Amino acid sequence: MLDEIRITALRLTTHIGVPDEERASSQELEADITLHVSTRFEAMNDDITATIDYAAVAARLQALAAERPRRLIETLAAEMAACVLGEFQAAGVTIDLRKRILPDTDHVAVRVVRGRRE
Repeated sequence: MLDEIRITALRLTTHIGVPDEERASSQELEADITLHVSTRFEAMNDDITATIDYAAVAARLQALAAERPRRLIETLAAEMAACVLGEFQAAGVTIDLRKRILPDTDHVAVRVVRGRRE
């Protein structure tokens, strides 16, 4: 089992939705990101270069969400996972992405789980 770093309830501003009218205005989505690290925490010896810079991950994912409009939260979640694996030293990543859109619900969510071999 791998150790994890979690970023919880990261707010992402983006233009997203199937109808053009929905994408016309920015929306705030919320994401939980779990970064799976290949080095156990105790083996990092309190060395910041041995871990993943979670502030950089959060900022990068916020920038990615703001880059362009998308129709599906599924698309954004997959792009976020690919970004983390491509730009940071994570062994794997889980992205839970939430959108408040349907009446009588708190949110709709998607989950993407990716590892280096996928």
